[in-house]
Amino acid sequence: MPNILLLGGTTEASALAEMLARHGVRATFSYAGRTANPRGQPLPVRIGGFGGVSGLIDYLRAQDVTHLVDATHPFAATMSAHAVEAARATGVAHAALTRAPWVAVTGDRWSHVADIPGAVEALDGPVSRVMLALGRMHVDAFAARPQHHYLLRFVDAPDAPPALPDHRLVVDRGPFTVEGDSRLMQEHRIDLIVAKNSGGEGAAAKLAAARALGLPVLMIDRPAMPDRITFHRPEEALDWIGHGASPGRERGV
Repeated sequence: MPNILLLGGTTEASALAEMLARHGVRATFSYAGRTANPRGQPLPVRIGGFGGVSGLIDYLRAQDVTHLVDATHPFAATMSAHAVEAARATGVAHAALTRAPWVAVTGDRWSHVADIPGAVEALDGPVSRVMLALGRMHVDAFAARPQHHYLLRFVDAPDAPPALPDHRLVVDRGPFTVEGDSRLMQEHRIDLIVAKNSGGEGAAAKLAAARALGLPVLMIDRPAMPDRITFHRPEEALDWIGHGASPGRERGV
């Protein structure tokens, strides 16, 4: 009988949780604990870290987990690396459920950087009005470029104000619309959008809005991930669980 540990927090994780509950599959949904009001799930939920690779190994063994599904954010590189290592150490079947990355289309004005420090370095220029579409984790790094006005959008209000000297904070939860994001960019006279290539539909509106307005986007590429089975649709992950699985190479679609 399968026993799933689902590392979640994404829309895809919630969709898979619904499917597992509907099929009566034994599973636990794990939140990292970074969101103040996480979405309710139809599965038992645990919140917080595991204590590194060794803690995750101990959890997998203690709970007799048979399948580990990593449906964390595409930029949660540390957690994903820990999941691969722990699964290999315990022999637990492991796969990732992640959004396909965004790809530029005609009309997009994208430039690329490898990481947050690269994005900070790229903003070493004249005063601009910048929309930081990054969530709250990495915003303070941009205090190194205090000449800009920053528009921030967080899911939750922060406990302390961001360290940026000139900013405007909007608290809102997606999915967002092209019309709404276009209006937001125009109201704040945005010159540039900085975004992580998270993929998915819920956060893509800002890219379509930037395209429609002719605005440039500084795109932070995804971190490299270990070799792993990868799915982009919850149905594929459910099928993998139902038909047995073993660790293997990437199998994205």
